[in-house]
Amino acid sequence: MSHIKCFFLSLTRIADLKEKPFEVGPVPRERWATGDYAMGEITSGHPPYIKLELCNGRMVEGMPGDRVVGALGKRCATLEGVGSWEDIGENFCMHSMTAAGLLGKVTSISQFSPQPLPLRYVGHLTRNGSKLNMLDFAKPAETRKLNTPVVLLVGTSMSSGKTMTGRVVIHELKRLGYSVVGAKLTGAGRYRDVLTFGDAGADHILDFVDTGLPSTVVEPEEYRKRLRQLLSRISALDADVLVAEAGASPLEPYNGAVAIEEIGDNICCRILCASDPYAVVGVQTAFDLRPDLVTGPAANTTAGIELVKKLTGVHALDIMNTESHAELAEMLRRKLEQ
Repeated sequence: MSHIKCFFLSLTRIADLKEKPFEVGPVPRERWATGDYAMGEITSGHPPYIKLELCNGRMVEGMPGDRVVGALGKRCATLEGVGSWEDIGENFCMHSMTAAGLLGKVTSISQFSPQPLPLRYVGHLTRNGSKLNMLDFAKPAETRKLNTPVVLLVGTSMSSGKTMTGRVVIHELKRLGYSVVGAKLTGAGRYRDVLTFGDAGADHILDFVDTGLPSTVVEPEEYRKRLRQLLSRISALDADVLVAEAGASPLEPYNGAVAIEEIGDNICCRILCASDPYAVVGVQTAFDLRPDLVTGPAANTTAGIELVKKLTGVHALDIMNTESHAELAEMLRRKLEQ
């Protein structure tokens, strides 16, 4: 296999797959599970310009015949695509459902999204006859209660401006002199988002991948167990503040509601990133969540900001406009000093 190019995608970043040998071979279907590391071969009919995210976050483009290593998982993205490893059929055709190597069969995709990268299942990664799973490489943490104040970022949907807002929030918190952890608590395993938090100045970055999950579309109790491990690791860092992104919205199957429940008493500031002003009303009504601030596309113009205020009584800021950052910083300072 030395002549075949193989890309280790970013869901493998917690593992030692590049350092220690492994075998690749088919595993009986009844033994497959979420988080299993598997290899797929890019098929000849793959769409052009499909990018892949490596363990360091760098984006590359694969070629037909190249192989990728990712992890079996599930995706349920309202604006992009839906799929699961459980939908892979007897022909073993599958997709990399995200650039990070979330492996499964896409069953529904938006016409506005790029087509997913088609793959042929080559086999599972094994050592000494045992298949390798992300959980094998998740470092256990001593259980600790989270006492860190949390700035929570919640979205009305995916692509609602959460990561952009998180970047600006972290930047302003660092300017105020706080030590900051940036974390993504739910979502579908892209490394890009937490790397962006690091670029903004976060002293530490973590996400659910560090606890062995390829995405947070899992049973709530399994997610709760892994989240508590993540929060224990964050607590051990003794930072001044945690900026936590709950990907997608609390009502989607990514366990955002569980995440908010687990960190509830530590939340000092709730920022809702909204796709439009009416979506703010929807989240407030459906989830009984009243934010301290609204950002995102809903606040891109003064008309949007005024409509958010009229509909909900909540203040909104266009954080794409740097002139709003001083006001954001003052709000964050007040919330943390309360």
